Amino acid sequence: MIYVIKVTTNKEDRAVESIYNRVSKKDINVYSILRPHGVRGYIFLEAEDRDSAEEAVYNLQYIKGIIGRTISYDEIKNMVEPTIGAVKIKEGDIVEIIGSTLKGEKAKVLRIDKQKEEVVVSLLGAVIPLPVTIKIDNIRVIRREEDEE
Repeated sequence: MIYVIKVTTNKEDRAVESIYNRVSKKDINVYSILRPHGVRGYIFLEAEDRDSAEEAVYNLQYIKGIIGRTISYDEIKNMVEPTIGAVKIKEGDIVEIIGSTLKGEKAKVLRIDKQKEEVVVSLLGAVIPLPVTIKIDNIRVIRREEDEE
């Protein structure tokens, strides 16, 4: 069974360490502890039963508690398994920034890092061209380089 553990935001790694230390010392029936990348304030704990999960996290620093119901692997599959999907952005594309502080700005894609899911863009409206790194999901393609020719 997989349990969702609420932890202090930005203290997920320390919470995982604390749980691991307790599980190792007390030989509790916990099979895995997961801190998915990009999820803040929560970790996942796979344990034999709720008693084991509660014993593993009880009264530890940074742990706020166990969320009510258990979850299935299918519900967290997209957070666990790496997916380098088909990135539909190419170098030279003109994009609009739809997230972050630069929302609404137009930019040209200079580089793409598929593993980190980031792109380096140059803002079109800027007086001095300055490369800016942005997550891929914070931009959308407006126009392809081939369309201009």
